[in-house]
Amino acid sequence: MKQITVIGSSGLIPQEVYKMAEELGESIAEAGAVLITGGRDGVMEAACKGAKKRGGLTVGILPGSKDETNPYTDITIVTGMGDGRNVINVKSADSVISVHGSTGTLSEIALALNAGKRVIAIRSSGGVSKMMAGVSINGREVISTDTSEDAVKLAIEGL
Repeated sequence: MKQITVIGSSGLIPQEVYKMAEELGESIAEAGAVLITGGRDGVMEAACKGAKKRGGLTVGILPGSKDETNPYTDITIVTGMGDGRNVINVKSADSVISVHGSTGTLSEIALALNAGKRVIAIRSSGGVSKMMAGVSINGREVISTDTSEDAVKLAIEGL
């Protein structure tokens, strides 16, 4: 079974970004892939919510404690590693999709590229994803798209 990690902003996010992440989760579930996130709120919660709407399996890899888990996470992995859990998030994935995001998302993009993972940034979501979309680092490109549906197609392509 394919595993796709969704990375992006935690906390309060713009409604249009929440909707985009929710649609992304739906598309991942419809593709029959497991959704992996950081298990918290914001983009992670929205993606998990979408996946659950379509009967998908969700995994949350948490930085601190179990009480951080969003209500749409099926399997919770508590690391106690803080940002160090970002390595687990991206290494567990076949592909990584970035939505919005800030510095934590930026670190996950770098870790994913270093691990040779396919990274897709949804440019239209803004944040770090917009900044990194289409960027090439050491010969590894962050693939750019504007829709959740295309992001999933690109994530699964070539796997």
